[in-house]
Amino acid sequence: MASTDVILSDPLNRLRDSIATNNPPIPTSSAESTLASDIDIGLAVATHLFFTTPRPQSFSLDTSTRFTSSGKPVDLRSIYFAWLKKDVAIPDYIASAQRLSEELSAAGKGGKVQNLVFVERLDLITWLEGASEESEYIQLLATDSATAQASSRQALDTSGAAGGVAPTVAPGVGRGGKAVNPRLTVIYSGERKMGDRNCILRGIKPTDFSHVRKTAESFLGRSRNKQGQHASSTVNPLNSNPSLVSLPKKRGGRPDPIILLSPSASSLLRMSNIKSFLESGIYVPPDSALAGSSNTASILHISRMLPSIDASRPLRFILVDTPEQFKPDYWSRVVGVFTTGQTWQFKSYKWQSPSDLFRNALGIFVGWRGEDVPSSVKGWGRGVMSTAVEKWNNHSGVQGRWRDREVVEGIWGNIEESMKSRGWGKDGGSAMR
Repeated sequence: MASTDVILSDPLNRLRDSIATNNPPIPTSSAESTLASDIDIGLAVATHLFFTTPRPQSFSLDTSTRFTSSGKPVDLRSIYFAWLKKDVAIPDYIASAQRLSEELSAAGKGGKVQNLVFVERLDLITWLEGASEESEYIQLLATDSATAQASSRQALDTSGAAGGVAPTVAPGVGRGGKAVNPRLTVIYSGERKMGDRNCILRGIKPTDFSHVRKTAESFLGRSRNKQGQHASSTVNPLNSNPSLVSLPKKRGGRPDPIILLSPSASSLLRMSNIKSFLESGIYVPPDSALAGSSNTASILHISRMLPSIDASRPLRFILVDTPEQFKPDYWSRVVGVFTTGQTWQFKSYKWQSPSDLFRNALGIFVGWRGEDVPSSVKGWGRGVMSTAVEKWNNHSGVQGRWRDREVVEGIWGNIEESMKSRGWGKDGGSAMR
């Protein structure tokens, strides 16, 4: 193990120990702040992190730590910020990091908060909380590395004397630079590299399997009908269907308006990223790790204030990408339809003709800025609004995507105007369609 002095001089270990002892560090404006105004300030103006136990010590927030991202050390400010935001959702974490970077730039600090991807942030928080003793993103201390190599050499000598198989990995060092039990080095020598779920289950181009779902539903529907005939008359088989339960008909209350999404794999907005887009005003690709975990959800809810319809309380919108479980009266609540310009999307709709559909609900097309709007969308007339977002840049990520908020506000503005023109008010829609 590393000596006590080495451990205490490492900011990453000090942060982990302070969390374990419930003595969190204090942001300060200098290495030796004594004034109350210089202590426990925001990260936008702080320059150091002051630890009180086991001995007082300050570290610059620009100090590089042993935690690495893409092979590069991450500074202490980004590490501490990730810990402070450990309980917030991914879009909120990204937006907060961007906001802090802008504040640092405005204050002339020149610093920048580095966004950690979901896997890195989860691994860091797990290690800081003490739930894990190892991390593939944290490099060994110098003394730990020397001890591990010495132990490995001794194990290799013993293995060779006993006629064992010499491992091909570096002595005493495993994946990510972690110390490895000497007995495991022989096992690791025969390890075969396997792909993760991302490279195995995902191809090089997205594939639309919506037709498989529809075909399966026809068989499953027959099976449910047969089971219903033999079931007790007191049991309603439809109650077991979560999609039907999730679209309740409110009695005596305001019905929730419905927005339909395109199930096409070419759509820029799908169930995985539509919620963060309409709520946070930030676009992320639907298949990226930043999109969140709602890609398997069959129904989403979003609340939004529409002052011209009801200035006292927000409306709750229901978002789905298929009308398969719709009851007849649900169509009167459809206020918006996101489309890619492909007419096959409307085959299961009440209004299969685009001209009929967009007389009853607002059409919304979202494409890349700088690319032409499909001719089919243009031909559908004023019933469809066309807008565009900036193309995604993997290098800059969500930073600089301030135009997304403008696009989102434009979409909500058009939805509000469309609902108002169709008779929506505090108590719901018109006796409608």
